Amino acid sequence: MAHTQGIHHLGLTVPDVKEASAFFVEALGFTQVQEVPSYPAVFVTDGVVMLTLWQAENPEKATPFNRRENIGLHHFALRLADTTTLALLHEQLSSRDDVTIEFAPEDLGESGLQHMMCRIPGNIRLELIAI
Repeated sequence: MAHTQGIHHLGLTVPDVKEASAFFVEALGFTQVQEVPSYPAVFVTDGVVMLTLWQAENPEKATPFNRRENIGLHHFALRLADTTTLALLHEQLSSRDDVTIEFAPEDLGESGLQHMMCRIPGNIRLELIAI
């Protein structure tokens, strides 16, 4: 029996905390629940998971993530209610200047699920999975 009970929150260091928080609020419908300007950090939630978005101290000198070379977060995945929502979000995210679609919705192996992958502000990889 596991001692843990799922994820409480996920902390992400981003080059622009305002841009990243705006993405989650505007594109995915998250709610901003707190901000600590002196830290600086913004906390957003979808009602199930909370994300802590930390402002990189010197984003110009930060090393951009390369999933094949860096240790740490490869990507994170958010659950969606259904494939209709996945298709709608794919369409909406495809039209945003701050998002790069890595691949459109497709079958997730033989799981019966569908998913897509994109890069959001800060070059963070986000997978969306329709349950």
